[in-house]
Amino acid sequence: MRLRPETAPAAPPAEPGVPETVPGGPLDAPEPAAPRASRRRRFGALARRSAPSSAVAAASGLALAAAFPPYDLWPLSLVAVAALSLLTRGRTVRQGAWLGFAFGWPFFIWLLQWLHTVGWDAVVGLAAIEAGFLAVLGGCLVLGQRLPGGPLWAACLWVTEELARDRLPFGGFPWGRLAFANTGSPYTPLAALGGAPLVTFAVALSGTALAAAALSAVRLYRARERSPRAVLPAAGALVLSAAVLLAGLLVPVPTNATDHVRIAVVQGNVQQPGLHFLGRPMMILDNHVKATLKLAADIKAGRVPKPDLVLWPENSSDLDPFSNPAAYDKITEAVQAVGVPVLVGVLVDGPDADHVQNEGIVWDPVKGPGAHYTKQHPVPFGEYVPFRKELTKVISRLDEIPRDFYPGRTTGVLQIGPARLGDVICFEVAYDGIVRDTVNAGARAIVVQTNNATYGRTGQPEQQLAMSRLRAIEHGRAVVTAATSGISAIVGPDGKIEQRSREFTQQVLNADIPLRDGTTIADRVGAAPEWTLAMVGLLSCAVAIALGRRDRTRTTKGQEQQ
Repeated sequence: MRLRPETAPAAPPAEPGVPETVPGGPLDAPEPAAPRASRRRRFGALARRSAPSSAVAAASGLALAAAFPPYDLWPLSLVAVAALSLLTRGRTVRQGAWLGFAFGWPFFIWLLQWLHTVGWDAVVGLAAIEAGFLAVLGGCLVLGQRLPGGPLWAACLWVTEELARDRLPFGGFPWGRLAFANTGSPYTPLAALGGAPLVTFAVALSGTALAAAALSAVRLYRARERSPRAVLPAAGALVLSAAVLLAGLLVPVPTNATDHVRIAVVQGNVQQPGLHFLGRPMMILDNHVKATLKLAADIKAGRVPKPDLVLWPENSSDLDPFSNPAAYDKITEAVQAVGVPVLVGVLVDGPDADHVQNEGIVWDPVKGPGAHYTKQHPVPFGEYVPFRKELTKVISRLDEIPRDFYPGRTTGVLQIGPARLGDVICFEVAYDGIVRDTVNAGARAIVVQTNNATYGRTGQPEQQLAMSRLRAIEHGRAVVTAATSGISAIVGPDGKIEQRSREFTQQVLNADIPLRDGTTIADRVGAAPEWTLAMVGLLSCAVAIALGRRDRTRTTKGQEQQ
């Protein structure tokens, strides 16, 4: 995106006492039209003057990336939000949009670097698309902060940005939400009240309040006034930020259980990380069969207690057992040996030759395959190719996805032995509605079947596990992650990781998990808080635009009367 002088009227003056500069130096106000050569010179000067601000924005975006796993420096999320708030205050909308992009692009490049196994062009391209949403956020922050109570409107706008990015394009991509950087912070319990959007709102409100406190402190320093009345705005902003931070500690997280179920999670492992992790046919299935047969031997020898059910991960069978008799027989052998139902992750042929389905199938030791769940939200450019006919002509790499995944239409509530569990497959854990609908449909605990072998040892499995922690608190449910190569984990309803596997090892986790029937407030209110906060953010922008036009009209009339 390029910066260039605007021809629109200048932005309204800043509020009284608000400094006209922000960290990184001022940007020029919009200038009238000029000859082409003059505009070029002025653009060059504008670009040079904006470079410090852009550098600060980029550094702030990198700080936000460090707030996410595997670094987990969640306080940096507050610092980053505060920095973007300061950078966009007093700017034009176009300048704010540029600073939002300068903030967002480095943020997403670092956050999504695990995608380099597909190609660095994919990292850079996806980061640029996602940064476009933060560019819109930057422009909107300029407007929202012109109103009294700016931190509140700015926090709502963060929710607006995430709502749009979680849904657009192609069903959205929720990675990088502020809530997912705060799955082990004092803000996390707020998820039980309003889900991930409320956590994002609280983090953004704290950060923008810190920015307001910093601005008030600058005013005090410049005015050299130390009266209680002068100190009140800075103190009030600090109190607001701290109050929101501590509010989460007052939220009760329901963990009481009606009963329990003993489970075993089989992580069979894969031979190699990366895009071509599959290796030879049936290799991954063999690994999971061997690990399950060893579990059966340990049970028979009394080394481990017999579970009520066993969980295999996504793609634990790398061949369709319904079209490959050898795969069917191997799964049946393992299930009969352990003697309890097994949730098996398989790819099966779809309704036509051009589609395949990603499923979790309940495999009974007596009855064989039964109830199943089909993944509802396939990943674009990973599990299906939008505009396949056109794009494959210019991006030959897309031919490595020979068939599109066919989406499921129902929630993943499955009766597996004595337990009614909710199956969520891989990236679906990032989408609020899919997990919430599964819980509201009767799931007493949540299972996340996943295959992260493509992104092993990159930080992506850690980021996905953080989402499971948030979902546990949001829905008051134990969350069990079953992964082919790791990280498999047991997360309690309080969000605490009770067990976790090492990556790229063959391992079996045994645990007794609670089963709950009660629902949280977040389950009952659904997406209402998110849409309410998002609409408030948009209305604040509309009000700021209307007030700006009114002020310009009054100024114009006053000049005409003179």
